[in-house]
Amino acid sequence: MCAEGRCEHHVAPLDPGALPESAEPASADAGVRRRRLLTAGLGGAVALTLAPVSFAEAADNADTKSGGAPADGTQVTRTVTGTLATGAADFVHLPVDVPRGVQKIAVSYSYDKPTVPSGVPGNSCDIGIFDERGTALGGSGFRGWSGGFRTAFEISNSEATPGYLPGPVNAGRWNVVLGPYQVAPQGLTYQVQITLTYGPKGPAFVPDYPPQQAKSRGRDWYRGDCHLHTVHSDGKRLPSEVAAGARAAGLDFMVTTDHNTSSSHGVWGQYAGPDLLIITGEEVTTRNGHWLALGLPAGEWIDWRYRSRDDSFARFARQVHRGGGIVVPAHMYCAYIACQWKFGFDDADATEVWTGPWTYDDEHAVSTWDQKLGEAVRTGGRWLPAMGNSDAHSDPNVIGLPHNVVRADDLATEAVLAGVKAGHSWIAESSSVDLAFTVTGAGRQAGIGETLSVPAEAPVDVRLDVKGVPHGTIRFITDEGQMHQESLDASGTGTATWRTTASLAAYVRAEVRHPMADGSAGQGNTMGDALLFGPMAALTNPVFLVESTH
Repeated sequence: MCAEGRCEHHVAPLDPGALPESAEPASADAGVRRRRLLTAGLGGAVALTLAPVSFAEAADNADTKSGGAPADGTQVTRTVTGTLATGAADFVHLPVDVPRGVQKIAVSYSYDKPTVPSGVPGNSCDIGIFDERGTALGGSGFRGWSGGFRTAFEISNSEATPGYLPGPVNAGRWNVVLGPYQVAPQGLTYQVQITLTYGPKGPAFVPDYPPQQAKSRGRDWYRGDCHLHTVHSDGKRLPSEVAAGARAAGLDFMVTTDHNTSSSHGVWGQYAGPDLLIITGEEVTTRNGHWLALGLPAGEWIDWRYRSRDDSFARFARQVHRGGGIVVPAHMYCAYIACQWKFGFDDADATEVWTGPWTYDDEHAVSTWDQKLGEAVRTGGRWLPAMGNSDAHSDPNVIGLPHNVVRADDLATEAVLAGVKAGHSWIAESSSVDLAFTVTGAGRQAGIGETLSVPAEAPVDVRLDVKGVPHGTIRFITDEGQMHQESLDASGTGTATWRTTASLAAYVRAEVRHPMADGSAGQGNTMGDALLFGPMAALTNPVFLVESTH
């Protein structure tokens, strides 16, 4: 691991924790110790700190005002270059000593992208910034992150580049933070340019947060997509376009979940309305999986700079819960680097099992979720509800494909999140798909996410009414696997029923699948497990069956 910083006229040495290549330890144990030396208050994530960039001499080369600060409008630039080798730190901190009188800070960066052999990751480097309050994990110094989506950003008191937080550019030590996501075998050579503009700070930005309630139908089923991106992270849609897309998809609510930043929260108010509840959130993008923080207090930010071995995830899950939000692992089998979920489910409130158009990743996620249902039944532990979201970033990603249909007491943030957490929800491919799923026995009835207590051998009737899936296949699945299957005709509307008992089924859930590519319904094997089925059109959370004692 090596890095060096060059600031226009000199080669800057590294901080003592950042050892040069020649000082690499000879033993594995020493290597572990060295990585710990490079930890900079990030709960275990490895951070390398470069020598600070100074603007102290700016006044010597500028027309000055009273007090010695450069004249209003004066711009001063410093440039830093360096190279990171493979095995570089998770984060590289470039301290910037900001003097008084600065109105705006602007940063641009670039890095080389050498040709690499097929199958070998090439260079990929993220960027963000922390202000004079520091870089401590979960601290107050966060001022923005754009990942690898932007090559430049600006921050002033009145405005900021999407992904970044407007506010005063106070004097003190700021830190530009690089995140070398992937480093090619040849290394990653970077250049960072920092420009300070002097002058009065200007009027403060006034956030326009969305209201926490929309026009309600009372206790009802509400549709919403809880995983959406805008230009405030790596999406290409403006907030106005995402809100319009949510309305066009027939949604009642949506959650904004830009990666690793809360910067969009302050602009959503103008796009919400009686017909659309907009809930603030974040997609927390760690190196060991992504998770959704849904229902964050407007303006609150959740840190992502840790790995599963750092034992920090539980801390930030608690932060979300304290604010009234819920924690949802996202696309657990996504094939991209650092997307596979490694934190477990103990601190989760639900899990995303269907993300965007149906793929094998989703098939695998549903299988894992179903195994967790069986584990909950076996141990008497808490079960984990399923969610489905679009993760839409830009065209041709379809907002609302899929989305959640949640039974809530009100079209309000608290009520919607309570419905999701309780599992009173099902997943729909689009608003053209509708269903009702009930289980009845011993004079009682239970719906999605509920428990039916009946005598062990009492007949239990399972019923699914569905619309909007022409030639679809209805499947009833229990802890034994698939137990019943029926086909829909060309109208896509029909009812399926099946009888069981609490002694035979600990839970029942329903799936509605599209036909296979060859037009067939698909099939199960003799043990009831699916061998081959078409794409999902709808998926319910389970109804649990419990043997009553009387």
